[in-house]
Amino acid sequence: MIRFESVSVTYDGAAEPTVRDVDLEVPEGELVLLVGPSGVGKSTILGAVSGLVPHFTGGTLRGRVTVAGRDTRTHQPRELADVVGTVGQDPLSHFVTDTVEDELAYGMESLGLAPDVMRRRVEETLDLLGLADLRDRPIATLSGGQQQRVAIGSVLTPHPRVLVLDEPTSALDPAAAEEVLAVLQRLVHDLGTTVLMAEHRLERVIQYADQVALLPTPSAAPVLGTPAEIMAVSPVYPPVVGLGRLADWSPLPLTVRDARRRAGALRERLTGREAVEDEPFARSVAEPGPGRIAGPPPSPAALSATGDTAVATTAPASRWRLRKKTPAATAPDATGAPTADVRSLAVRRDRVQALRHIDLAVRPGETVALMGRNGAGKSTLLAALVGLIAPGAGSVRVGGAVPHRTPPRDLVRLVGLVPQEPRDLLYADTVAAECAAADRDAGAAAGTCRALVRELLPGISDGTHPRDLSEGQRLALALAVVLTARPPLLLLDEPTRGLDYAAKARLVAVLRGLAADGHAIVLATHDVELAAELAHRVVLLADGEVIADGPTADVVVASPSFAPQVTKILAPLKWLTVAQVRKALS
Repeated sequence: MIRFESVSVTYDGAAEPTVRDVDLEVPEGELVLLVGPSGVGKSTILGAVSGLVPHFTGGTLRGRVTVAGRDTRTHQPRELADVVGTVGQDPLSHFVTDTVEDELAYGMESLGLAPDVMRRRVEETLDLLGLADLRDRPIATLSGGQQQRVAIGSVLTPHPRVLVLDEPTSALDPAAAEEVLAVLQRLVHDLGTTVLMAEHRLERVIQYADQVALLPTPSAAPVLGTPAEIMAVSPVYPPVVGLGRLADWSPLPLTVRDARRRAGALRERLTGREAVEDEPFARSVAEPGPGRIAGPPPSPAALSATGDTAVATTAPASRWRLRKKTPAATAPDATGAPTADVRSLAVRRDRVQALRHIDLAVRPGETVALMGRNGAGKSTLLAALVGLIAPGAGSVRVGGAVPHRTPPRDLVRLVGLVPQEPRDLLYADTVAAECAAADRDAGAAAGTCRALVRELLPGISDGTHPRDLSEGQRLALALAVVLTARPPLLLLDEPTRGLDYAAKARLVAVLRGLAADGHAIVLATHDVELAAELAHRVVLLADGEVIADGPTADVVVASPSFAPQVTKILAPLKWLTVAQVRKALS
């Protein structure tokens, strides 16, 4: 169905091809997963299938890519639309209408399908993806995860023979991700749809793949094999595989169920032992340890996240320095005044009661993970904390100030928000211009933001345009912009969206350093592995209300939806990460 023949792609201005000499065949009716570190060319390969590369991206494509017999070099994307459906990393760039139902129908209208066929398929898709209650909602009022489901639904309704998906579950809560992946599996098994997907959250998707194509390094040829074969040698792998490598299980488990069947002896060894503080996050995903199967050398990005991790920490005169080890997560001071204090908060957005009766206190040095299904109110709570939304009832105070009544120049010194889309904060044409604007807005000394960027984003030149950065690089730049003002409260909305394991490791190291220096951190996330690794507390939201608030281990162990893989495998023992288990066994 999809065939790559000696394909190389070189973008304008690039010295080397992004992908080189790719030979790959995806049979009809299979789900093939593209894996590998960021920057190895996964999105380029996906774009070549849909025709976006090179027709819209520019650059030079050598070799031949065919989809259902059509050569993508000689067929524009519009001429492939009846065969290929594409969902990119950014759902907002995908939408062309205003409401959910109209967006689901648009693709079929473009193909000239009959009205009765369109109506039936829209209803089927609304039910498949749990969107029936949102059918009349303006897309702009939906949460990021809801928008992602609409984007996926809009390419399902025309019934394409090939689906190309770039990070399709990155903004979805665990339950919604399972629903979407189950739908994709049903399309593959029952209708013979061919799916080519890139996804960093391997813990969600690896068990659904028929084959895995590993791109280990930039310009390297992809290695194709079964999920078990590739996970045995891949430099990136989910926690269930990491635990299997640590325990020397063979064959390696790919699902929690398989791992639980083999975990009896490991549970016995861990019984009576207490979980100790995690070592750096990267060690659980990229560094072979005792008794583990070493794969090929990880990419330079992965290597930079292991061993002596470079950690940005505060120093006098708003400068940062490097520390050799990630600071151990320490318990915050529960007796001091809270950095953020929310009492009886209620917020209404349009016709939706987004928050009700919210009480939350966040203290210096504390990291709190807000979790819950899509549309539960997590982003709304962050918006209230940063003053973007005025409370309908109750109160919000940050550093003693009322955010929505505080002038922006003063507010940036109290609280900073890194939104779901970091590009929302980035409006200049170069990295240097972004940093200069951040210094002015924060009243900081010239060069303060640039120094942060050098620590968080080494090797990026002043003249680089923010839109040319990867997702992880844009996140790092947005984080540097926010941190320029040294706010005591840092808010992050889905900070690991689009990040590979190495980039996530660097983010965890930075956030641990900030917490150790007394910053309060609140992050809204669907990444249960991140919450297990980083958060002191987890606050679960549902329908705008807090339904659980407590220590991370207590909350996630009791939740079948939000428990990390290691917790599910070793339950009822309260272990959260591979790193904790390794330390206990060493």
